[in-house]
Amino acid sequence: MSKKEIQKRRMMSYFIEATNHIIEEEGLEAVTVRKVADIAGYNSATLYNYFENLDHLIFFASMKYVKEYSEALPCYLKGVETAFDKYVAIWRCFCYYSFSKPKIYHAIFFDAYSDYIRDSVKEYYEIFPEDLVAESEELLSMFLEKNIYERNISILKSCVKEGFIEEKDLYDINKMTYLIYYGMLCKILNNKDLYTVDEAVEMTLKYIKKTIQCYSTCL
Repeated sequence: MSKKEIQKRRMMSYFIEATNHIIEEEGLEAVTVRKVADIAGYNSATLYNYFENLDHLIFFASMKYVKEYSEALPCYLKGVETAFDKYVAIWRCFCYYSFSKPKIYHAIFFDAYSDYIRDSVKEYYEIFPEDLVAESEELLSMFLEKNIYERNISILKSCVKEGFIEEKDLYDINKMTYLIYYGMLCKILNNKDLYTVDEAVEMTLKYIKKTIQCYSTCL
């Protein structure tokens, strides 16, 4: 890294850490530019030298929680052999971590800044490469995709390769899976049905598996 890049990383880290502090202490909705700047020890104008707006900053701060998921994923995949079992394991891990922190994951994948997520994900990992935990090219590709829809397609393609589903059904399965996941995430955010995290995970996986099984001739 050049001195300029090191300085940029250091300054961004101050604001990201301040944002994380507010999220942990007061919740995501309590984050404001003024609060973050005060805690970081700089003025608001300095913050805007490194982040386009508050949504951009919140996105970067939220990536800390994606790291928790990516670090846990290898344990979920341990001993998994088939593409279908890998697909289910990845969803189990993602559901657990996203349902445990639904506001954070909603902010990353569905809020205002999610329209720019692909470029922002790459930008984040260029600045903080140590946070990109991926043990294979397949997982690396998934982590760098721009949204849930594209991430799911990237791992569903392995199920096509191993013959669990046909390519012609890929996009229908993907759309249904997306709707199942998003529906449960919204239920949790709105405190509907009062599921525990484990209950929400199991119910989501139940319908995700059923979706593939309806299209598969070998499951």
